[in-house]
Amino acid sequence: MRIAYLDCASGISGDMTVAALIDAGLDFEVVKAGIASLNLPGVTLHLTEVDRGGFRAKHFRVEHPEQHAHRHLSDIRQIINRSEGLNDNQRDLALRIFHAVAEAEAKVHGSTVDQVHFHEVGAIDSIVDIVAAAIGFDLLDVEELYCSRIPTGRGSVKIAHGICSIPTPGTAELLKGIPLANVAVDAELTTPTGAAIVKTLVSTFVDSLPEITIEKIGYGAGTRELDGRANMLRLIIGETAGVEASEDTVILLETNLDDVTGEVLGYTKRALLAAGALDVYTTPIQMKKDRPGIILSVISSLEDVGKLESILFRETQTFGIRRQRLQRSLRERMEYSVDTDFGPVKGKVGWRDEEPAIFTPEYDHCVSIAKAHEVPLRDVYLAALFAFHAEDEDDEEEGDHDHDHDHDHDHDHDHDHDHDHDHDHDHDHDHDHDHDHDHDHDHGHDHDHDCTQDHDHG
Repeated sequence: MRIAYLDCASGISGDMTVAALIDAGLDFEVVKAGIASLNLPGVTLHLTEVDRGGFRAKHFRVEHPEQHAHRHLSDIRQIINRSEGLNDNQRDLALRIFHAVAEAEAKVHGSTVDQVHFHEVGAIDSIVDIVAAAIGFDLLDVEELYCSRIPTGRGSVKIAHGICSIPTPGTAELLKGIPLANVAVDAELTTPTGAAIVKTLVSTFVDSLPEITIEKIGYGAGTRELDGRANMLRLIIGETAGVEASEDTVILLETNLDDVTGEVLGYTKRALLAAGALDVYTTPIQMKKDRPGIILSVISSLEDVGKLESILFRETQTFGIRRQRLQRSLRERMEYSVDTDFGPVKGKVGWRDEEPAIFTPEYDHCVSIAKAHEVPLRDVYLAALFAFHAEDEDDEEEGDHDHDHDHDHDHDHDHDHDHDHDHDHDHDHDHDHDHDHDHDHDHGHDHDHDCTQDHDHG
């Protein structure tokens, strides 16, 4: 699998990202053509080779006339959508990055996505950085983007609303759920544009370089010289060795409870699942003073941590919630249906590497069939599993082991999976209800992006 890795030892900004992409092979002329199609008056792009801490790197700079306009998300959309030089994927990537910024700014300013107005990230150089980065990542053609921990720097920075501590409120909101690194540098290392790129495009955060065969390396320089540190972003591109299981990163939220009723727990569980939790479950424990209690555990995507914690605090009145970052290995999966004596039964088929495929009947569909035919739920499950394995044997005899699972592994992992783990059916037949769905929550909140200078990384 072809992947890319962002090594953010000195943080990340929009201009550093574009420079690293160009240094890794992105055609600068293609970038210039794409930016020219935005029809921004007086914009000139500059690319130079510089020295940062004794290492060579590319430096990307946008020259433009002075401006005083504060743009809304609708203005940004208009600029990007009217471009005839961007393809659909590049437009989508750029708009997703801007939308992430709008969500963060709306949250910190108490506004909405459409009402919030951008300051630093609405500036011409930031628009150019985001669109150029979208062009670069589209043409990079990698399946997964990995990233190191993100250093924010420390101290304070002057923004449109005055002096703010680093990270500024908008940047901090964008970095929710993302692992940070403590780097003792008195400067803004990660800008809002850099944070938005990471939040929108990175699939996995790791503490070290993944196991890959390196093909290309690009170095993007920040504007500022840092004392004792090379101020640059490193982009590494390569192929992973062998066939690996799909992976992602999730957050485990846990709280100990001993004074919550079963009714409240049930309601809270349903509320968490409805809000996007990947899984919710309880574990009996013995608490202080020999009181029986439970651990309420919630598995969350990186994007949904704040929303799910709010539900936990509101509904359980807990005094604290623990967080853990977890890496998951996942089976590839797709929706599938088998024919039984009761009619078609829906479910999921999953596979991993060269292992045999497995089939998990869908609980709600099996319940409706059991009620309609007035048969035990267990009989419907067994019939579905028997039908799947019979197909498997027929396929093996014909030399086809794929059960039609090679329908382009572009399956949408955002299927509605039944998180109802409270069903009473005896499944002594390996139903792996894999609740590891990849929810792509594109949260749209509006932000007043004033809190972080996104150009001039340093």
